[in-house]
Amino acid sequence: MMRLILISILSISLFASCTKRTEEEPSKATEAQKSQNAELVVGTDAAYAPFESETSDKSIVGFDIEILKAIGEKSGLKLRFVNTPWEGLFNQLESGDRDILISAITINDERKKVMDFSEPYFEAVQLIVVPLSSKISKFSELKGKKIGVQTGTTGDEVASGLLGKTSDDIKRFEGTPLALQELSARGVDAVIADNGVINNFMANNKSDFKTISDPTFKKEFYGIAVKKGNTELIKKINEGLAAIKADGTYDSIFKKYFGDK
Repeated sequence: MMRLILISILSISLFASCTKRTEEEPSKATEAQKSQNAELVVGTDAAYAPFESETSDKSIVGFDIEILKAIGEKSGLKLRFVNTPWEGLFNQLESGDRDILISAITINDERKKVMDFSEPYFEAVQLIVVPLSSKISKFSELKGKKIGVQTGTTGDEVASGLLGKTSDDIKRFEGTPLALQELSARGVDAVIADNGVINNFMANNKSDFKTISDPTFKKEFYGIAVKKGNTELIKKINEGLAAIKADGTYDSIFKKYFGDK
């Protein structure tokens, strides 16, 4: 009789164990599925039209936004865009508060040490903006002049290279439009910024400005950034980027913002 009781207890225990494993397996699958379909937080400084800007209802729009949304559709990425000031953008990525950054970010060796970049999605070059009456005709003539730049951008780096990083003649602003307002008020003699931003401003605003290109300015390339070592996410982004270039989606978005190449 005791043997029968022991056998019964053992059978119940084994059944319970099997049932527990069966119940746990779907749970694990569900967690994996959640991870696969997790929403990715995208940081962007929405003060850099036409790449990213904020509408009156706080929606974030622009070339960069449409490009990454199109990439997300191709690669199955769920994205949520969050307006993030440029000064804190890279720290937000490092801390994990942002999964992806897209904000007209130039790929350079210094940044590649601390983050990973996608393949380039935009080619840019710096432009100098001066009043129509200005006699400045090239970059070297900005020595001794006051230059407006957006803090931490390539324009800032270029001006710092000419005048020195701590020069009082460099006036730094949170956004290029603010620097251009200062130029309009003649608080600075020139502004240096990316061609896409400057050309967009010139096309959409009446001003007494002119632009100057300089052969000493090197071409630069924008990339989409993720945390260092996140190779799986970069692979998905690059696959999506290749797909929208192949099917004409990229060209269509580019034409909308910049006209024909």
